[in-house]
Amino acid sequence: MAPPRMRFARQVLLLQIGVVVLVVGVGFALVGWLLYNNLTKLYEQRALSVAQSVAANPDIGDAVAAADSSGLVEIRAEAVRIRTGALFVVVTDRKGIRYAHPNPDEVGELVSTDFTQVVAGAEVANMDEGTLGYSARGKVPLRDHTGAIVGEVSVGFDASTIWDALLRALGWCVLGLIGALALGVAGSALLNRLLKRRTLGLEPHELSELVQQREAVLHGIGEGVLAVDPAGRVSVCNDEAARLLGSAPSPGTPMSTLELPARIGEAVSDGAAVDNLIAVAGDRVLVATCRPVRRDDIDLGTVLTIRDRTDLETLTRELDSVHRLTDALRAQQHEFANRLHTLSGLLQTGHHNEAVDYLQALSDTPVVPLGPSGVPDPYLQAFVSAKSVAAAEKGVTLEVGEASWVPTKVIAPLEVTTVLGNLVDNAVEAARLGARRPARVEIDLVADGTTLHVSVADSGDGVPERLRDMVFLEGVSTKDDPGHGLGLALTRQAARALGGDVRLTNPGGPDHGAVFAATLPEVLA
Repeated sequence: MAPPRMRFARQVLLLQIGVVVLVVGVGFALVGWLLYNNLTKLYEQRALSVAQSVAANPDIGDAVAAADSSGLVEIRAEAVRIRTGALFVVVTDRKGIRYAHPNPDEVGELVSTDFTQVVAGAEVANMDEGTLGYSARGKVPLRDHTGAIVGEVSVGFDASTIWDALLRALGWCVLGLIGALALGVAGSALLNRLLKRRTLGLEPHELSELVQQREAVLHGIGEGVLAVDPAGRVSVCNDEAARLLGSAPSPGTPMSTLELPARIGEAVSDGAAVDNLIAVAGDRVLVATCRPVRRDDIDLGTVLTIRDRTDLETLTRELDSVHRLTDALRAQQHEFANRLHTLSGLLQTGHHNEAVDYLQALSDTPVVPLGPSGVPDPYLQAFVSAKSVAAAEKGVTLEVGEASWVPTKVIAPLEVTTVLGNLVDNAVEAARLGARRPARVEIDLVADGTTLHVSVADSGDGVPERLRDMVFLEGVSTKDDPGHGLGLALTRQAARALGGDVRLTNPGGPDHGAVFAATLPEVLA
């Protein structure tokens, strides 16, 4: 069984404390080294100064020059040593023979250190080892009253004195370093706490696993996910969202620069919860859900999920078209069955002459009152027949224009009835709600090779001026009821899927309502 893993925050804390201790230790050693060097130079200069003051006394120089053995030199040197606290004050002649030394037994003996530089006129300050131990020394030439060099004066301070002074100085440094170490540890603990808060208490391996799981989920699900931070910048966009929206914004991209459907853009900007919002993006029908995200009363932004419903909407429109054709055929079948029953009854009761007259009347009456004979296509006839019945129920008369001419058959009935059905439904509704009476809708169908041109005019009040430039946008509707605003957008989408288009050719005026036109290429044989 593997030993329990130390938490990352604790590892960071220990590492930071170790770094602080190392830095403080190195700093302490550096300060100690600098203090020792400074104290050493200071004591060397002090010894040199005391030696210069002794050598400045001409009586001592004259006594050495005269080889005075009265003890004057020794008395003067000892007095200076006691007064200054020096380890020794030594006076020699040019040959290095001592005239003064703290140990009387050393008087008259040759000095233990080099004196040749000094009697040559140089002043020397250094650390050296002598008969009295290791010390900081200062050596200067000794001159008589004529200025001639007659010997040397050597003054030394015990090295232990330097260490005592160093330890006293380092004692104060230690207090400061302990304070610095305490501040460093406290700062490390504070940083550790901040790190835990920022990472929500998660360990690095947990964060790594979380990121991997997030990437797997975001790019593995079939829905698009677009996350926006409180500042209105994209923070997450998975592959499906990029495919559905037609662009792949990188993190940090402002939402205002994205070409989003108007409905989706408004939902994200408002930051309110929205469910099953239908919008059109290019040739796709999207269903979006918008959710604001908060944690501990902190606004974290908005998450938008997007689903593709293009295929479903296409199937729904095609099913509606089939229903329209089925309703028209059912109506014709019912009417035809009624006529057959009438004819059968006349024959069975022996009214042969009346049966002949009834057949003659049927042959002179068209089955479907379409208008002009220039539109023989059964799909269009069935469609117009069904729509005529539905319009009549709403008090609207549906007519086919006299100029209509479609001599060939429709080879894409579902697509044609989808576009034509939406235009007719909108026109019938506009005529029903309009102020003009009688309410009527006129359809004009004209063939141009394999292209079908459709024009639908109504007697309604027309398209308001404020909506004329955006009537084909999703969410825009002349009705105040919620749930409208997609019909014309889907109609244009269906037409453009065929390579055609739908447009508003006349917004309406005082004498007539709106006129919409559609161009549907490659739909005729």
